[in-house]
Amino acid sequence: MTSTAADTTPAATAPPAGGRGPFRSLRVHNFRLYASANLVSLTGTWMQRIGQDWLVLQLSGDNGVALGLTTALQFGPTLVLGMYGGVLADRYDKRRVLVVTQALMGLLAVVLGVLVATGTVAIWHVFVLAAALGSVSAIDAPVRQAFVSEMVGGDLLPNAVGLNSTIFNGARLVGPSLAGLLIGASGGDTAPAFLVNAASFAFTIGALLLMRPGELDRSPPVARGRGQLRAGLAYTWAHPDLVLAMVLAFVIGTFGFNYQVTIALMAREVFDLGAEAFGLLSTTFAIGSLTGAFLSTRRSTRPSQRFLVGSAVVFGLLTVACGLAPGYTAFAVLLVPAGASALLFSVANNSFVQLGTDPQVRGRVMALYFTCFMGGTPLGAPLIGWVSEHLGAPWGFVLGGLVVVLAGVAAGLVLARRRRTARA
Repeated sequence: MTSTAADTTPAATAPPAGGRGPFRSLRVHNFRLYASANLVSLTGTWMQRIGQDWLVLQLSGDNGVALGLTTALQFGPTLVLGMYGGVLADRYDKRRVLVVTQALMGLLAVVLGVLVATGTVAIWHVFVLAAALGSVSAIDAPVRQAFVSEMVGGDLLPNAVGLNSTIFNGARLVGPSLAGLLIGASGGDTAPAFLVNAASFAFTIGALLLMRPGELDRSPPVARGRGQLRAGLAYTWAHPDLVLAMVLAFVIGTFGFNYQVTIALMAREVFDLGAEAFGLLSTTFAIGSLTGAFLSTRRSTRPSQRFLVGSAVVFGLLTVACGLAPGYTAFAVLLVPAGASALLFSVANNSFVQLGTDPQVRGRVMALYFTCFMGGTPLGAPLIGWVSEHLGAPWGFVLGGLVVVLAGVAAGLVLARRRRTARA
């Protein structure tokens, strides 16, 4: 894309988007384009996730550690590249960066699909491609999150974050079921899921290219210079409320958000189910997640720290309950409130961080947030996979949930101490 005079037009030319309805952000042209394309693309992404998990279990002989390692490789690059993605978000045109990252992720999906379709895929191919996908995603995620505020502005940001999560989980609702049906209809072949995902990235790229640049509420770009990563870290450290949100994100991302691993192991090992039933269990969790995300669209102000702590504790308790479920039906039912509580926390925490951050450093702070949230996965996923492999899949839920509960209680005690200090 080439720059035009419209690039400098004030964002105030965008049509008004007032009101308090759950879909009010969709009145903004650019966000409406982005959201509709995102629904298609994310459905493909969830199809790939299910296909990748199933492929690893096929190639490794139902090895939980291999499944956890794949997840770790996919999210591990966030630890190294996540903050650099934040620098790029603050320095360059976010829309153009996203066109590049989306195209690269589509290409990686094509490669995996072709390897499977030709019968040449090996487990190390999956590991390498998962790491490559994670590297691109580490750049894409903070840019994408910071770009939301450019599309809708601060007043609509809580609603837009909630709608984004609703779309994400709507795709999670459809994608796993489609993947399970497609894999089952293909006799266990996962290639179609990867190829469908590759095609879905064209929708997001098209939406980005069709946006009206003059209606983007851009913050002034940060000039290239030394110490920009340290400046982002120092800014966060100087705000205790952001530090609390980051700590909760790290603990829950490391020990709580491992459902991608634990549901797959429960389906295969505990309930002895096939790909279709695995997809349906993931869909059940997504129903709860979609509910939690939709409820979050009603929010119009920055969440309180007390809400963050309470939602974290509730999520931890429900995760423990999933591990203690006496059978398949009870497990499937408990996945609904577990998914809802997970999204109520994550959407609130995301909004809390974005609304508490100055625009000039938002990319770097959001990069740190995703480094905390997703960067712990390389530690947590193999650990939970190992626990599930040696103690049984239910223990992956129980131990992970207990850690989350303890972290939430500790955060609550910190808040209580701060309030007592403030009154003194």
